[in-house]
Amino acid sequence: MADTTFRCENCKFRASYDKSPKSLKGRFWRWHINWCPGWKAFFTHQDEDTKAALREKYNFQKYQ
Repeated sequence: MADTTFRCENCKFRASYDKSPKSLKGRFWRWHINWCPGWKAFFTHQDEDTKAALREKYNFQKYQ
């Protein structure tokens, strides 16, 4: 299986959220991940430990 890269790993909006979650860009990114197919693909491709860390960091429970 080839390694898959996702733009979510280096997303500027995600970096804005990490830097300042209450900024407009940060809030937009957090809202956006609830329905973004790219984030879903990125998230579901992670191992269980990474998923748990992402759920904790971004208060994100939507995808299994």
